[in-house]
Order: sequence, then structure tokens, then C-alpha cells
Amino acid sequence: MSYTDPTTPVPPPPAQFETATYSGPDRRAFGLRRETAYWRKRAIRRSTIFSASLAFATAWMLFSLWLSLPWLNDLGELSHPAIALTVLTFIAYVPGFMNAFLLSTLALRPSVLKQDPEQWPALSILVAAYNEEALIANTLENLGGLTYPGVVEVIVIDDGSKDDTFANADACQHFFAGNPNYTLRVERMKRNSGKAKALNHGLEIASHQLIITIDADTLLEPGSLRSMVTHLYASPPQTAAIAGAILLANPMESWATRAQQWDYFHGISAVKRMQGNFNGTLVAQGAFSLYRRDALEQAGGWPDTVGEDIVLTWSFLRRGYTVRHAEDAVAWTHAPETWGALSRQRKRWARGMIEALAIHKSLLAKPRLSTMFIYWNLMFISIDLAFTLAFIPGLLLAVFGIYWLAGPITLLVLPLAALWNIVIYRIQSRMLRRNDIEMKRSWPGFVLFAFIYPFVMQPVSVWGYLSELFGRKKEWH
Repeated sequence: MSYTDPTTPVPPPPAQFETATYSGPDRRAFGLRRETAYWRKRAIRRSTIFSASLAFATAWMLFSLWLSLPWLNDLGELSHPAIALTVLTFIAYVPGFMNAFLLSTLALRPSVLKQDPEQWPALSILVAAYNEEALIANTLENLGGLTYPGVVEVIVIDDGSKDDTFANADACQHFFAGNPNYTLRVERMKRNSGKAKALNHGLEIASHQLIITIDADTLLEPGSLRSMVTHLYASPPQTAAIAGAILLANPMESWATRAQQWDYFHGISAVKRMQGNFNGTLVAQGAFSLYRRDALEQAGGWPDTVGEDIVLTWSFLRRGYTVRHAEDAVAWTHAPETWGALSRQRKRWARGMIEALAIHKSLLAKPRLSTMFIYWNLMFISIDLAFTLAFIPGLLLAVFGIYWLAGPITLLVLPLAALWNIVIYRIQSRMLRRNDIEMKRSWPGFVLFAFIYPFVMQPVSVWGYLSELFGRKKEWH
């Protein structure tokens, strides 16, 4: 254990964004099936699935537009044609396109790439912690009990906590004593400097080339580390990161967590699977992800921003790397248990997306399949604004029989939303069965997630966008 001054930065990023390359003795281990014909075949299949999904989504959107022409004309007469088209675009047409594309890609998804390495690589696991005295011991006990066949170095970085996080973490050495391949190192920053600086310090002192981050309240399934590595070793050589699958460890604590359970199990999971199909996962989340050290160093480490994980991931994409998703590398995280805490979390996520768009706006011109997902995120800003400022007031009018803003055509979004929820439920349930993972399910929570949750979260996202626009102070989390 040691005390550390957090002022030393990681190496700065290069002046230009060069083609993604790897160096080092283990370079040949990545992309085990590297022959050109194999990767070309995979690329053709991805492009075919993308084109088919894009065609289906576009056709559905045009069909919706045709059906809604009378409504569009009536609304245009009540307001202005441009206002009517803008409102209907973001409360009906674009959400319908997104649901159709998501449904198609889930139905046509390619086979999962996994491959055991000839020799299991060493891992450095970084755990940044701030005031986590209640949960850090559980997290370290979980890590010490994993059965990964290679060397594992766990580094806890206490970011100047005001409680007993450091002492509780250092007292957990006995969880690692029984496995000679496992070690625990506990570092303490002299002052609270933020999660990004804590992770960057962990990167500086880490011994190995593969870096995994988890949150201080996260528990891993027994096979999660193995799964992460097998996904990476079967991925294209330019893969920089693998995002794990996050599920809720506390789904029954409150109505807020009951709803979030389905957000993670359905919504977030479906989007990550979709993006991972096209090597363009947009967030390798800090709660559980694997990174190549050389890619991290080229990107300059974690940026000191509100959404450090999304900004870092987009930095990888900007440099030509790919980011994938390991849907069976499951980690359990503790979600906010009150609606107020959940709102603050989602506000940070919204701010992080705005930061990433501002810093990496050149991604919008990148000629690759995942570029559409950047625009997809950009559309969410307009969708959330239209939902908050038009659709919610429109629903109130509809209660009194006035269908200016919430008309029958908006119901066209529901069948597609129901279908992709059914598809992702079947996909996720099969994944859990294959890996012998049990998960409690709250069906009242699903009803809350489907019909009430958006009316809370989308206005919160607007709050986050405005906070970033007006430069509100960021918080450690």
C-alpha cells in the first residue's frame, strides 16, 4: 500500500490520429483467425445485416409517414408545417426507425466470436473507489474468489476517501492469499482528484498489457474474466476494448431499482448487442470493461470529464480502433435506489454524451458502419426534447380528447417496441441459462419500465443536456 500524488499525467495522445496498430510480443495473439478471406467474409456479413436492417427501418418510417399525412396536415394548420414535421419526426418517425432497426439487427445478429488463447494472459484490474467503505470488501472478496487461469493483479485506488475505504480494502489481503497468481495492491491518493485521475494512476502502476476496470460496488460472475479474454482473442486485431454486460445486483430494493433492472436487461443490453454486431460499441463502461494498454496510452488515458468512459471510447473509435461487446461477461452493479439518485446518474450520462459529441465531432464524418450510431445518439437529444416539450403536453391534451400532439399514429411505435422487447428477453434469457446465472425478475417493475420510466428519464436527460450547455460543475462518481 502507498500514498500517491495524483499530479503526474499519463503520456499525452499523439498529435495526429494514425491508423490503429499494436506493438509488443503478444501482438500475434489477437485476431487468431486473421487470414484475409475470413475477415472479409465477416465484414461482408456485417454489411449485409446492416443494409437489410437499414432498408427495413427506412421502409417502416416511410410507411408511418404515409399513414400520418392527414395528422401532419391538421397539425400544420394548427401551428406551422415546419413545426408539425419537426414534432412528428422526433415523437413518431425517428423512434419508429430506431425500433425497426434494433429489431432487425437482433433478429439477424451474426454468430458470437469467442476463442480460448493458447496461454491465458495476465490481467490488471483497476478499482477506483471514493467513499465505498460499505461495499469495497464484498467487491474484493468476489475478485479473490474468481477462477481465472492466468495471473491477476488487483489495484484499488482510493481517491482520497473521507471514510474507511482505504483501511477496509487493505484488510482484504487474505482473500487473495490462497491463490499465488492473484495479488492485491491498495493505493491512496493524497487528495480527492476525480475518477479519471484515479484510473490513470492505476494505469501507470499496472504491470500488465490487458487492463480491466470495475466499479467499487461491482461483483463479477465466475466466468466473466475468461469470457472477456475469449471475446478479445477472437476479435479483429484492431480491437481496443471489450465492454462487459451489466445487470443489477439490487433489483428488489425499491421501485426505482425494479424499473432499472429492465433498463439494463432489455434496453441497454439490446443497444450494446446491436452496436457490438458492427464493431462500434459506443461505451466501454467503467463498471466492467477490458482495454488494451497500448490503445489506452495512445488515447492519453481517461479524460477528466463527466463521462470519462464514453469520451475515452469515442477516442478509440476516432483513432480507427474497434470496440466490441461481450454479452456473456456478466457483472452485477448496485443501481441508485431512489428516483433522485437515479436522476442525478442519468443526468451525468446525458452530460457525458454531449461532451463526447463536442470533443469527437469529427466521428460524424467517419466512413464506417458505426457512424450511424453516433448520429443515433445525436438524435436522442432532439427526441428527448420533443418528448419532454411536445409529447408529454400532448398526452395531457389527449386526456381531454384533443389529439394535436399525441395522436393514433404514435401507437405505431408500440408493436415494434413490443417485438424487440420480446426478442431481447429471449436472447438474454438463453444467455443466462447457458451460463447458469440466476436473476430475479420483477414483472411489476417491467410495467413501470415500459409505461412510466420514459416520462421520468427523458426529462432528466434534457436536464443533463442543459447542465452541460451551461457548464454546471461535475461530480466524482
